[in-house]
Amino acid sequence: MKQEFVVYILYSVKNKKTYVGITNNLIERFKSHNERGHGWTQKYRPWIVVWVEFFQDKEKARKKERYFKSGSGHYAKIKIIHDFLQTSGSYSSDS
Repeated sequence: MKQEFVVYILYSVKNKKTYVGITNNLIERFKSHNERGHGWTQKYRPWIVVWVEFFQDKEKARKKERYFKSGSGHYAKIKIIHDFLQTSGSYSSDS
């Protein structure tokens, strides 16, 4: 079976921060961001997953990840988060 890769967007409702990443195990990676380890994401816990996309090709997944981290992709990422928060009931006027 071919390995799948997931590009994901996390959002910290408490701190209004975003994080974009890539993994081949979303559940373990999500736990890592919220429960273990050190680094940037530790400071802004808790995180929620607001968007995922699955890829069969690692390079295509990396390309999508880089897009969301770029200037033009930043606005697409913000729209995804805004739409998610409105539909989930987690939206506040200062988001």
